[in-house]
Amino acid sequence: MSDIRLAGFVNDSITDGPGIRATVFVQGCLHHCPGCHNPQSWPLEGGTLVTAEALFAQIRQNPLLKGVTFSGGEPMLQAEALIPLAVMIRDAGLELAIYSGYTFEQILEQGGTMTQLLALADTLIDGPFILAERSLAIPFRGSRNQRIIDVAASLQAKKAIIQNSPRWGGPKKLFD
Repeated sequence: MSDIRLAGFVNDSITDGPGIRATVFVQGCLHHCPGCHNPQSWPLEGGTLVTAEALFAQIRQNPLLKGVTFSGGEPMLQAEALIPLAVMIRDAGLELAIYSGYTFEQILEQGGTMTQLLALADTLIDGPFILAERSLAIPFRGSRNQRIIDVAASLQAKKAIIQNSPRWGGPKKLFD
């Protein structure tokens, strides 16, 4: 089992998904999107090596957490190392969201550990950040091209299904 190359960790984010979340920023990204908010995470070397167990222990220290977000860098480049952490997160009953510069379709095309990691997530925010599409008016995304995807429904349908939950900025119902 390989260690996770960590660029950073935030134990109480409210910007990387709904509710109070831990955000794991991985080191390494090949997308190099112009205007990226985290370019220091691009180099594949660097960061700090940590075990999934050590990160999970840090996550469990905050009893207010509702979920965990993998961001970056590019989490899919470390899919193999992140899978054990994702399993611990799921087993603890926490929601898992993943930000990826790859699209849902590209991840399925890659297969292997990328698809295995995806299957452990509840939500995928996919696609590269595109500076010309940047918007501060859309929740949990940096640019309009990015989609918030319901992973379970999408894997079942074998196509991207947009997350419709009001928690993720979907339509709000007046009555249930």
